[in-house]
Formats: sequence, C-alpha cells, structure tokens
Amino acid sequence: MFTGIVQQIGQIIKTSKKGSLLQLTIKIPTLDKPVKIGDSVAINGVCLTVTTKTGPKNTFTFDVMSETVKRTTLATLKIGNKVNTELAILSGDPFGGHFVQGHIDTVGAISGINKQGNNCLMQITCPPETARSIIEKGSITIDGVSLTAFDIRSNRFSIGLIPHTFKSTILGAKKVGDKVNIEVDMLGKYIQKLIPPKPSADSRSDDGF
Repeated sequence: MFTGIVQQIGQIIKTSKKGSLLQLTIKIPTLDKPVKIGDSVAINGVCLTVTTKTGPKNTFTFDVMSETVKRTTLATLKIGNKVNTELAILSGDPFGGHFVQGHIDTVGAISGINKQGNNCLMQITCPPETARSIIEKGSITIDGVSLTAFDIRSNRFSIGLIPHTFKSTILGAKKVGDKVNIEVDMLGKYIQKLIPPKPSADSRSDDGF
C-alpha cells in the first residue's frame, strides 16, 4: 500500500528483457529507510517488487510482468528517464495522501496544460469507463502522485499542481500528448461496481482549456 506522496525521483539506468518479463534497473538517490529484495516500491504509480540490488548504492532491479507492461507506460521508459518513486507504507509511517494500491486502471494522455501564476492545471483524457469511476473533488493518482480530480467530463478530467508538486515530481516536465498512469481512488471503483452506469447527461463541449 502507498500514499501517493512521491519520496524521490529515480532514474532509469538499464532496461532489458528476460523471457516475457521487462526488467527495469533504477537508481534512487536517497532513501528514507532500508530496502531489501522482496520489498515493494511504486514506480510511476506501479507497484513493483525489488528482485536485485546491484551496482551503485540504491540501485534496484524490478521485474515487470507482461500484463503490467500492457496496462501501464513502463514499456516506454528509456535509459536516462526520470521516474517517481515511493516506498510501501509501514505501520506508524506518516500518511499524507490517500490509499494507493499501485494497481493501474488505465493509461491516459495529457490533453491540455494551463499555467496560472504559480499553479498549473492539467487536463487528462481517459476511457469513459474510467471517467465514470472518478469522483468530483475526489482523489486520483497520476504517475504515482496523489492529486484531486475536478471538472470531470465523459472522457476527461482536470488536476491541479502546486509549485512543490510541479518541482518535486516528474509531472512538472510533462508535455501535451504525454501518456500517464492513472489509478482511480478505490472508493470510486467500489461505488461504480454497486451502481449501474447511467447514460451521460453531460452535453458540455470537451474542447479543453
């Protein structure tokens, strides 16, 4: 379990294939607590297991299953790319975001970026079935970052980034067209399971910002 509070920005130092597995080797500059083989780490919001500790200090290898590759952006990562990282939360750890499982629901695309003073608004497109699970002013995880969703339409929603989030996560470097991992708040998913979907009455334009 995670909280969506990014602890460090890591860097991809190697990608490889091992049978049907994608292997990612990532260097994380500093860690708040020791990490051992078998521990869970969220990489851009995806829960992965440390399989090897090799080479330089704080360098870890993760195996990514084919199903995870299909459902996330991890296959697009290249050597030198930066990634958001968060260690799994332990009992007694500070809890500053919301409950994040590290199980990606879908991949979305940034369709608009609007900087307003010190704030940045992003518009993200997603499949309609994902949009139905998103709660207005509810929590959502984008590339492992706990954020608040608003202006939810039939196939898109918006998020806001404060200066700290813009600087301390990889979201500040995103451009229009970039793909992102989306995990909807589990409460929204449970509600969708219980309530049959209704035809959308939202006739507003999806022209964006």
